[in-house]
Amino acid sequence: MTYSTALTLWLTIQERFHKTAKSLPEQDLSLSLGTASIGYMLRHNAEVEYMFAEWFFGRRIPADVELLTKNGPVGTKVSFTNLQELADFMTASNQYLIDAMRDLPQEAWHTPVETPLGSSTPLEALGRLMYHTGIHAGQISQIQKAFQNKEKELTH
Repeated sequence: MTYSTALTLWLTIQERFHKTAKSLPEQDLSLSLGTASIGYMLRHNAEVEYMFAEWFFGRRIPADVELLTKNGPVGTKVSFTNLQELADFMTASNQYLIDAMRDLPQEAWHTPVETPLGSSTPLEALGRLMYHTGIHAGQISQIQKAFQNKEKELTH
């Protein structure tokens, strides 16, 4: 019961987030308020899914996945401006997490796990991950609105 319920909630958020992210104009990926660009946030969100799959669901991050945003936006030397690459990375991280969730034994969903973020059950961690996605979705929307308003001011 936990996996199917968790998956339903997860997919409800992820499908909307992915649809919105994958329909962004590619030029918006470099927009930022402060140090984190929209492209950075999309990459970071996907990397966090890989980290949570490892920390809370016991599935090691694949060797070919490089965590480029783990030192924060200031410590990141890469620009994330290719929408197709970001979309593919997001799709892969989402599927990786779903597979890790599916393989977690039922009783483990409610067993606390010690991680670099402290102790949480996998179920609590999934809630944190949904919240994390929501924060970045809001930030992306805010950045886009700020730049749209700036464009309107310049053209009027």
